[in-house]
Amino acid sequence: MNTLTSLDKASRIAIVECMGAKPEEKILIISDEAKREIGLSLFTNAKQLGYKTIYCEMPPNKYDGQEPPDEIASMMLDYDVVLCPTSTSLTHTIARRNASLNGARVATFPGITKQVMIRGLNADYHKISDLSIQLKYIIEGCENIRVTAPSGTDLSFSIRGRQVYASKGLFHSKGESGNLPTGETFLAPVEGTANGVFVVDGSMAGLGLMKKENLRIEVKDGFAVSINGGVKAEELERILSEVDNPDAYNIAEFGIGTNDKAKLSGVLLEDEKVLGTIHIVLGNNKSMGGDIDVPIHLDGVVKKPTIYIDGKILMKNGKLMLKTLHGND
Repeated sequence: MNTLTSLDKASRIAIVECMGAKPEEKILIISDEAKREIGLSLFTNAKQLGYKTIYCEMPPNKYDGQEPPDEIASMMLDYDVVLCPTSTSLTHTIARRNASLNGARVATFPGITKQVMIRGLNADYHKISDLSIQLKYIIEGCENIRVTAPSGTDLSFSIRGRQVYASKGLFHSKGESGNLPTGETFLAPVEGTANGVFVVDGSMAGLGLMKKENLRIEVKDGFAVSINGGVKAEELERILSEVDNPDAYNIAEFGIGTNDKAKLSGVLLEDEKVLGTIHIVLGNNKSMGGDIDVPIHLDGVVKKPTIYIDGKILMKNGKLMLKTLHGND
């Protein structure tokens, strides 16, 4: 047998450990031309491990949250495990939600690169799972979050009644889904409640790393009302305006990275998982219990945040304060 490459090993971790694929289960791999190497690695290794596996390729979508072709959406309903290494995200699509409701375990790999695949899948997912779930339990039942950061972020919103999700990287139960690589705890702020400003100084979906100038996004009553920051701000405005729906500017998600192996690379899939960062999202929140269903979901990563939950400090300058949380005023 040929020696396994680092990519082979990462693919097998995704299939066996993260998805917990069982011998009798069927696996569907959905990819596109740009991510073909990773898609075929997953396919080849699944076949070598003895799984009944199909590989299909779709045209690349223009932006995150756009639906796959109808025939691929239909195929997703017929498999136990669905793996989606694609250029843009299928996470927040009707097709993914329907597959999950039908019992499939779905992992999406939006924008994945070979380096991110190898680095991210060699993390300790039991450790990531424990931290992600711990944060979920701490935040659940709280009502308000405020987040600040040295770059100028100061955003507050209500989370009253909202479910908190732990993307733990171990998707072993029927209907579970999430990114791979992963590691985050996230939720949908209550629509219409976010106010303030968030400054993207890490990276922005579709725009890469913030190098020369940060994105400054002002928020009023749950929607982004102005975006500043040079060329990248103009590009973000163009992307959002193409949706032709004001709900594209909705504050859709607040997430906390929990993966200590992830690093800022310009690939949002990895960037939003970096321990010590948070991300704020524009667009669709339907997949996390919200009411906004538009075909776009764009994350912006904020470095060194301080997070207050109901006035108590959960994270200070990018460092989690779990041991002292209950002693803070």
